[in-house]
Amino acid sequence: MRKTVLMAGLVLWSATLMAQAQPAPTQNANTRFEQLGPMLPTPNTFRTAAGAPGKDYFQNRADYDIKVELDDANQKIIGSETVTYHNNSTDELRFIWLQLDQNLFAKGSIGSVTRTGGVNESGMSFAQLQNLTSVRERSSQQASDKYGYKITSVKDAKSGNALKYTINQTMMRIDLPTPLKPGASYSFNVDWNYFVTEYYGRSGMEFFAKDGNYNYFIAHWFPRLCAYNDVNGWQNKQFLGQGEFTLIFGNYKVAITAPSDHVVGATGECQNYKQVLSATQQKRMAQAATSKTPVIIVSQAEAEAAEKAKPGDTKGKKTWIFDAKNVRDFAFASSRKFIWDAMQTDVYGDGHKIWSMSFYSKEGNPLWGQYSTRVVEHTLKSYGNRTIKYPYPVAISCHGTPGGGMEYPMISFNGGRPEPDGTYSEQTKAGMIGVIIHEVGHNFFPMIVNSDERQWTWMDEGLNTFCQYLAEKEWDYNFPSRRGEPQYIVDYMKSDKAVLSPIMTSSDNVISLGPNAYAKPATALNILRETVMGRELFDYAFKEYARRWAFKSPEPADFFRTLEDASGVDLDWFWKGWFYGVEPVDQDLVEVDWFQVDSGDPVATKAAAKAEAQRRAGTVSKQRDAATQAESVVAKDSTMRDFYNSYDPYAVTDTDKKKYQDYLATLSESERSALEKTAGTNFYTLSLKNKGGVPMPVIIRMEFEDGTDSVARFPAEIWRFNDVSIKKVIATSKKVKQWTLDPYQEIADIDADNNSFPRVSQPTRFQLFRQQQRSGAQSQNPMQQRRSNQPPATQGSSKN
Repeated sequence: MRKTVLMAGLVLWSATLMAQAQPAPTQNANTRFEQLGPMLPTPNTFRTAAGAPGKDYFQNRADYDIKVELDDANQKIIGSETVTYHNNSTDELRFIWLQLDQNLFAKGSIGSVTRTGGVNESGMSFAQLQNLTSVRERSSQQASDKYGYKITSVKDAKSGNALKYTINQTMMRIDLPTPLKPGASYSFNVDWNYFVTEYYGRSGMEFFAKDGNYNYFIAHWFPRLCAYNDVNGWQNKQFLGQGEFTLIFGNYKVAITAPSDHVVGATGECQNYKQVLSATQQKRMAQAATSKTPVIIVSQAEAEAAEKAKPGDTKGKKTWIFDAKNVRDFAFASSRKFIWDAMQTDVYGDGHKIWSMSFYSKEGNPLWGQYSTRVVEHTLKSYGNRTIKYPYPVAISCHGTPGGGMEYPMISFNGGRPEPDGTYSEQTKAGMIGVIIHEVGHNFFPMIVNSDERQWTWMDEGLNTFCQYLAEKEWDYNFPSRRGEPQYIVDYMKSDKAVLSPIMTSSDNVISLGPNAYAKPATALNILRETVMGRELFDYAFKEYARRWAFKSPEPADFFRTLEDASGVDLDWFWKGWFYGVEPVDQDLVEVDWFQVDSGDPVATKAAAKAEAQRRAGTVSKQRDAATQAESVVAKDSTMRDFYNSYDPYAVTDTDKKKYQDYLATLSESERSALEKTAGTNFYTLSLKNKGGVPMPVIIRMEFEDGTDSVARFPAEIWRFNDVSIKKVIATSKKVKQWTLDPYQEIADIDADNNSFPRVSQPTRFQLFRQQQRSGAQSQNPMQQRRSNQPPATQGSSKN
């Protein structure tokens, strides 16, 4: 409804503006906009208040010389390592801790015995049944202690003397013969072996019954040094399976002995291709070194010929030697089934060339041969442009199991597999490209920006998922990304708070890891970039974070502080709401009141009053009585009329005009100018509620009567005096017919029904279906359906 503001001088309007700027505060006023303060660690000489490494920042390192053999006949790893540990801290160390991650699969491991869940009354899928069966079978095998590390020797590298060690589940403490002084180094040897498990999402082997061979994806396969830092001392939290790894940098020399017909890809640069590749394969490598498109190094025909052999066939062995500088881990893949393609390109146009490679069995084609290596190169370019340039010489994508993926320095294991007939759905293709981008992207987070995965999953998964989302859009404008857009997190944000965890929850305690540690922080960063900070400020600050912490180990406070330090934007309210809390976003546009200024001009005011009186007089009774108005007493008898029967209260008189002129004479020149400018202006008072709890920017779209529209944006600080309800005045020259909050789905508002005024109902769609659904065509992917619909003569030539 339009309302008129009576003006006794335009000063009244200034007072109205002041009133709306300082609404009555709530009981907990300002708490959402107070600084994080004690919630963050106190800055010190190790980590500054700006979020940068301090003058006393340190990180220890470990260098590895490893010899390992893959026993294909028994699916076993046999290894020996010499580790040189460098104490760069200011502390004297009497012992050191190593991670024994394969002990997750050992009998009675804390990770296995603390898994929970049960069968519910609604039943279970065959996949769940098979998983439970495999767990039972694995438990039976574990009863004989088949899985987990067998540590056979721990010795001083110089003297050869045995070292005292203690194994606590997935951690091993080695007691040093003498305390390791600051700045000193110590070398020791460890020998071990273990049986390779089935691929479980991070590493292991996949068996192919048709040809009887295995693809091996070997990771967290050697005893690795734990991190020791200024925040936690030793980070020796047990490996429970969900939280990933906290590691330190070092140089690696690794000799991998495998069956002679195996192809091996690994972290680092191979030092002896001349010894392990045929002359033809070496020529292909030389061609790939100057090619802008992938070149086949090991062909599908060669791989199919090799896979005719079986594990245990005595055809000799080969040793592949790899060198990796300044990496935090080492992984490798090995199989006689591998096809291998590669190209070495100038990714950033700076003259520095990087190898992009893929290893995959024929089960991955045609998808892998067409896309994988090109996606690897694209990922390096996209991530490098928004963080730092990729510093390593090679990046590898390996075709793991049909789904999922896992990352290691310079190498990743990725899913995405077409149907046996070579067809695939769009979802399969997008899933494969997405997972390759994600896992190769992990080279930047956490392989270079080395966050503590065991504690803060979001610092690698969330940041990486955000960069993945951007890289997917750069790969294909219409890429069907699953995470990143605010609308995709709405269902999770609607969940019962009892099943929600703050992002700032340690990885092993998160209830729903995917939405919490991947999607929600990625969405939060996208909102910062698009809505809160803007692309220019965000991109600069995000890149500064990567630059500051490349090859170092940041904590959450370092990320929070750096983004604020480099952008000049106070984001403490945002970290509180999105990272420390579980409240959703739900803004409610309760009401809109419409005002116009009463200038005092009798011509305008009386015309408006007359129009309003006529509107009010247009009732249904008045309309129906119009037919009999001549029958009224006054109409029939003129003696019943007086002055008021002919009086026009809306006629402008000379007295009205003089009164208005006298009023104008009291105004200053600036006040008269302001009065003239506001003539015809519409003032709308929006009543808004923050029903969800998380304060966010207010974005409001105005659709005008003339068919045009406009969007007004107000920062989240609009809620700083009252975080529950506010009023905001918007002035427009046009009349607004429809108001809509969050019109572009920017803030993950969980209830769109209360975002409009007047209210606009959102339809809920339902499907009509027959009693019995037909099967067959629905189970085919579109490529298969097209083949089925083509004449037999053309089916063989179809490429789609």
